[in-house]
Amino acid sequence: MKRILFFLSTIALLFIVAACGTNNDSEANDQTSGDTQQEENEQIEVTHELGTTTVPKKPERVVVFDYGTLETLDQLGVEITGVPQSNLPPHLEKYGKDTYENVGSVKEPDFEALSIIDPDLIIISGRQSNVYEELSELAPTIYMGVDTTDYLTSFQSNVKTLGEIFGLEDKAKEKLDEVMTTVNEVKSIIESSEGKGLVILTNDGGISAYGPGSRFGFIHDELGVTPADEKIEASTHGQNVSFEYIAETNPDYLFVIDRNMIVGGEASAKKTLDNDLVQGTNAAKNNNIVYLNPYYWYISGGGLLSVEEMANEIKEGVQK
Repeated sequence: MKRILFFLSTIALLFIVAACGTNNDSEANDQTSGDTQQEENEQIEVTHELGTTTVPKKPERVVVFDYGTLETLDQLGVEITGVPQSNLPPHLEKYGKDTYENVGSVKEPDFEALSIIDPDLIIISGRQSNVYEELSELAPTIYMGVDTTDYLTSFQSNVKTLGEIFGLEDKAKEKLDEVMTTVNEVKSIIESSEGKGLVILTNDGGISAYGPGSRFGFIHDELGVTPADEKIEASTHGQNVSFEYIAETNPDYLFVIDRNMIVGGEASAKKTLDNDLVQGTNAAKNNNIVYLNPYYWYISGGGLLSVEEMANEIKEGVQK
């Protein structure tokens, strides 16, 4: 009888333990499911130049109109759903494949394509700011253009924000540290060098000059190149200048961005600047006319890749 009672007690105890285990597993699964659901529903507030937008954490369907941001997300390993595929810079040409949805151009978004995609997040910059309200009606939309009057602060803030949105804060910091190390090295080189620089953009034979605080003020404001002319008008399209102006300003370094390389045209920058007035400058005499990559400077810019490459181009220019 005792053996029978012991056997029955043992069986009962096993049933109780099994039941407790099942309950614990169920509770653990419920907790995991709840944590996952909470993570999926998590949102953050992003304050940007055009307003404040509630953005989902780790959005899945992401449309990017700003090529600088596209560079950064590419460096961080974030998958993109849609991009404007016309005029993609060569270093981002993989986004022209059928793997990605074409959402129009940087100046004319394809709203029908966007509606079909039903994005979780849209990222824009200056060229799309005039349709911000319309894009915001389709999905949370944030402005990630770089502030040229405070370039590096703006650039770093944008990268950190993107890291937070996609849960990649550590990787964003690591990449930022690498870029800033390069930038600081270039600044040190420029500080120890002499010479004044002039930044110009050529376009079908015309010339625009850019100084501190301008679209390409990064060269002066952040890298420390002394401007050959302190009074250049700080505007988006630069200040129209002549060959005589370049000769009178007589820069030691002439940094050139050739817009025709991007949009097409017969008058290349080298052809435009091939005249006695320009060739008589210190920059020309000392082989210090530096032709910059227009895709970094004019099309993308403000991304993890372009900022580092831009700094390296200036370093190579002043070290000739």
